[in-house]
Amino acid sequence: MNKEQSSQEVKYERGNFFTEKGAAHSSNRHDWGTPQYLYDQLNKEFVFTVDVCASDWNAKHKNYWDKEADALKQDWSKHVCFMNPPFGRGMRKWIEKAYLETIRGGLVVAVIPARTDTTYWHDFIEGVADVRFIRGRLKYERPEGAGAPAPFPSCVVVWSDLEYLQDELLESKQEVLR
Repeated sequence: MNKEQSSQEVKYERGNFFTEKGAAHSSNRHDWGTPQYLYDQLNKEFVFTVDVCASDWNAKHKNYWDKEADALKQDWSKHVCFMNPPFGRGMRKWIEKAYLETIRGGLVVAVIPARTDTTYWHDFIEGVADVRFIRGRLKYERPEGAGAPAPFPSCVVVWSDLEYLQDELLESKQEVLR
């Protein structure tokens, strides 16, 4: 490691998400924790029964599924689920799972990066879920405490009663076509 790399690494370890040239760092960590105050507000509204994307250090609910439990293979349909999915390229499978489980009767509330330019956003969020954009940048938690503000905006996505919503959307599309 040369001196320049060392300086950038130190900045990242202190919670800075950017290099000296302004480029966002890519993190090897995918299990950023939801700030406790945000979880508490959402839990007061929704009364969660399970945290579907957790580890021992970042679980927000006493009932949680970790990597070994493999939430993607679990039945979410009888639960009120809290989800802060792993960030990264695998996000789509979590978003799709939330969407599909809601059709089966579950309710899913997710804290995710507000990446409205992604295909998963258009396929499984836009028009079928309630989106609440978060003002400012969240400071996601790490095992050693709160990190620096995220380099991206975040939002809360709520999927509930999608079967009803899909019927309603279908009817409105049919009316437009008439």
